[in-house]
Amino acid sequence: MSEPRVFLLPDLGEGLTEAELVAWHVSVGDEIVVDQPIAEVETAKSAVEVPSPYAGIVTELHGKPGETLDVGKPLISVTPVAAADDAAPAPSPGSIRPADDAAGSDSGTGLPNARKLASGPSSGSLDATPGAASSASAEAETYREEEKAGSGNVLIGYGTPGGHGQARRTRAPKTAVALAEPAEPKPSEDDLTLLRTRVPGKLGAVISPLVRRMAREHGVDLGGLRGSGDSGLIMRRDVEAVLKSAAPAVEPEATRVAEPERPVETVEAQGRDPRTGLAISARTPVRGVRKAVAANMSRSRSEIPEATVWVDVDATALMELREGLKPGGAEAPGLLAFIARFVTAGLKKYPELNTRIETAEDGSQEIVSFDGINLGFAAQTERGLVVPSVRGAEKLSARELDAEIRRLTQVARDGKATPAELGSGTFTLNNYGVFGVDGSAAIINHPEVGILGVGRIIDKPWVVNGELAVRKVTELTLTFDHRVCDGGTAGGFLRFVADAIENPTSLLADI
Repeated sequence: MSEPRVFLLPDLGEGLTEAELVAWHVSVGDEIVVDQPIAEVETAKSAVEVPSPYAGIVTELHGKPGETLDVGKPLISVTPVAAADDAAPAPSPGSIRPADDAAGSDSGTGLPNARKLASGPSSGSLDATPGAASSASAEAETYREEEKAGSGNVLIGYGTPGGHGQARRTRAPKTAVALAEPAEPKPSEDDLTLLRTRVPGKLGAVISPLVRRMAREHGVDLGGLRGSGDSGLIMRRDVEAVLKSAAPAVEPEATRVAEPERPVETVEAQGRDPRTGLAISARTPVRGVRKAVAANMSRSRSEIPEATVWVDVDATALMELREGLKPGGAEAPGLLAFIARFVTAGLKKYPELNTRIETAEDGSQEIVSFDGINLGFAAQTERGLVVPSVRGAEKLSARELDAEIRRLTQVARDGKATPAELGSGTFTLNNYGVFGVDGSAAIINHPEVGILGVGRIIDKPWVVNGELAVRKVTELTLTFDHRVCDGGTAGGFLRFVADAIENPTSLLADI
């Protein structure tokens, strides 16, 4: 009987370490093929369909919709088709089943910077007999061979090698025995050498993601911990021993009240808030896009000494120009595309605002300038605020900018924007006028150094040639990092964009 192959949640790029399981596309007992989408997950960047690197029968789904999974944690177990007829049905919790594969590979994805982590035993799982441990060297060799293979699928902009759907050699079967409690796997020295190449620093002596997560959640320093396993391998019992020695006295079991299990989504909460005296109606986890936005905004506020300048602008001429383009038959670009064209021209003249500050380990700082402009723009989606960016925006006409802004807005709202599309901006344009507000001192999108906000365009009294008239007026607000430029540069850029809006034909010969 062949052992199920465990596919670990792959590295999704951009330094992302976790993802929320949105939905399963398969069920236990389904037969799947290589590259078939098996689940949809949502990261801090976007929603992604994860393809399977294996073909066979689904024997176990490691997670429920709404659960947050760490990269390197088991996602799905698949039994090869050739062995499916002989394979036992998926066991219920606590029953005898093949041991978790400590060297399970996510090689099917082939993603850059992918961390190949081996899964530790989960609650209720059963470990292999000592005879299975002796085959660790052979499994490590299989691990290396499978790492070279790939499904050929593309996940979040990254391609995997292979792609011919050829079956790869399965691991040798293990004999399972029932134990009262799961024990940590005992890999060979060859396994340790292999896995140390996947995890940087002193964490090379830890194989199980379960052990790493337990240590992280309880603040245990693995760097100074001597493992009790073979070759100094840090086991779960080592972390538990540290926690036990530092744990306070536990209240008697008879007096302890079990907490009710909470669903992952917003839940009704019992009790009363001690600060306000009000009953708590709900607790909502901060995660996904909202979690990423919160972290980025907090970092921006804490690191960037920002300043804000603003100006009212007569946009009547721009509105008239756009209206004049409509009778020609072709669809006129949106106002945001025109303003984006003015912003790219302004950044060419004032390149200080198209930079980034980098801080070295010794505390020294450098201003990094770019040969090109990736213009980000704020887009409100059901998942929260995201900032896709138009790459090489300085090379595009107003019509081309309009087409790319529309495309990126749609993929962002669909949750299909790639990390490269969401994380490569050098300056951000924010049209908060669509929310019916005039102005806002926006927070800079870290690590950029500037953000330009555009308010709503409304009728206002305006003096034209010495006479009072009703004009279409908007407010531009520039928030900038005072470390990279002074008020003169910021004011010059803002005035440049304002003048372009008031006299648009001077810059729009390429419409």
